[in-house]
Amino acid sequence: MTAPLPRSVRRVLEAMHANVGHRRSVSELASVAGVSSRTLQRQFTSFLGKSPQAMQHEIGLEQARHALLQGALGEKVRSVALRCGFPHFGRFSAEYRRRYGEAPSGTLKRQARFVAELGSRPAILAPSRDRPTVALVPIETSAEHGEIAGSLAEDLSTALSRAGFSVTGQTRFARYQMVAAIRGTGAHKRLVIHLVDQESGRQLCAHRTDGVLIDGSDSHEQLATRIVAALQPSLRWAEIERAWDRPDTELGPHDLALRAMPGALSLDAGGNAQALELLEQALHRNPECALAAALGAWAYAQRAIYHFTTEPVRERERGIELAHKARSLSGDATALAVLGNALTLLDELDSAALVVRKALAIDGGCAWAWSRSGWLEVYQGDPESAIERFKIALDLAPQDSLAFNSMVGVGCAHFKAGNYVEAARWQERALVEHPSAIWVHRTLCPAYVLTGAKPEARRSLDALRSGYPDLTVSEVQVGMPPLPESYRNLVFEALSEAGLPA
Repeated sequence: MTAPLPRSVRRVLEAMHANVGHRRSVSELASVAGVSSRTLQRQFTSFLGKSPQAMQHEIGLEQARHALLQGALGEKVRSVALRCGFPHFGRFSAEYRRRYGEAPSGTLKRQARFVAELGSRPAILAPSRDRPTVALVPIETSAEHGEIAGSLAEDLSTALSRAGFSVTGQTRFARYQMVAAIRGTGAHKRLVIHLVDQESGRQLCAHRTDGVLIDGSDSHEQLATRIVAALQPSLRWAEIERAWDRPDTELGPHDLALRAMPGALSLDAGGNAQALELLEQALHRNPECALAAALGAWAYAQRAIYHFTTEPVRERERGIELAHKARSLSGDATALAVLGNALTLLDELDSAALVVRKALAIDGGCAWAWSRSGWLEVYQGDPESAIERFKIALDLAPQDSLAFNSMVGVGCAHFKAGNYVEAARWQERALVEHPSAIWVHRTLCPAYVLTGAKPEARRSLDALRSGYPDLTVSEVQVGMPPLPESYRNLVFEALSEAGLPA
């Protein structure tokens, strides 16, 4: 258990967060803390592992990153840097790139694309069946922020509805409650949100937004979309846990589909087999369950693509059957994004593109749909657009179960662009997040081969063969997703060179 921070350290951290643009000296910070400079230095080193100055610098960098990820209308990188305590723009840009792997202008540009696409899509309402209910009570704030609170509450309600939840102002009718408050004044306003399970009283997650609540801003819709996207993984897992807590005799098809979801998301053989057993039960009870049909199509496609079966043709045929069934049903953005995953792996790219566009029209903050749109760009040979879309997905929901697959996608896009070092780095990062996804080594090993990193290539090939002892290049060719031919040929040649049997 982490030791609680001393009151003096908490005071200083609060002061740093409250006015990140003002860089205080150690003596000024010590005055805020009510202790001597030497004591403050010792406490920061003991409890946080860094000096007060280093922590102040880190908080400034994190808030700059947060501001750029919000992408407020008219935002400029230089103004963000100054606001967050970085008067030297060149040093800020260099440090930002070292920390986050991209230029600050790249982050801001990506958010501009997200906002533009969000505004350009026609509004489509999702079906209301099987929706959990969230109570959104009035946002707690002072009178001066009443207008902002009212506008933001409306946009949060809309974003929740688009994400597949029913919204009410009456807590007694809701499964979950969203509690929000606006604190601070002027440029230091912040929004704090807590999501609570009404039945257990357990807090599912919390979210904090600093410095982007601008009076009269027309960006609250985008802000609300981002907030709900960040909260959605916690809501999804709460629903899955609720389905597992229900007695088997009370389970409906949608409950069985929710129980199956973690296995489908695992993208490994064991989870896949467990998911399919549950999904076939759900479909037997109700063939019209959109989520079960979409998950089933995806799970069967996984078996063919990720070498989970010795009968890929038969499994693929069942996947196609369920995918076509799912297309005829009305699903929310989540079900459509899952269906897009299935159609992509089944090489029905045009249909996948239509389904993913519909998912984003329903919910522009659906990280799964953004990620799948990135994979479609990889398959169509546009790595730059693919990387942008994958990173939007990661920006929206960095803690999501499928975030690792977006990292794999960024790596594959870099491979297509010929940036093999970056391709390997991103795929290694994905494996750290999800070690059981051994199939990633199919494209990681070739990236190492093409950079001339022979020991790393051998290690990656050994990992691949430990998971698939009898795998051959021919089997990789059969199971490979619909990548461009030039990409596929590079992979096959590199795997052969690394020592995978033909």
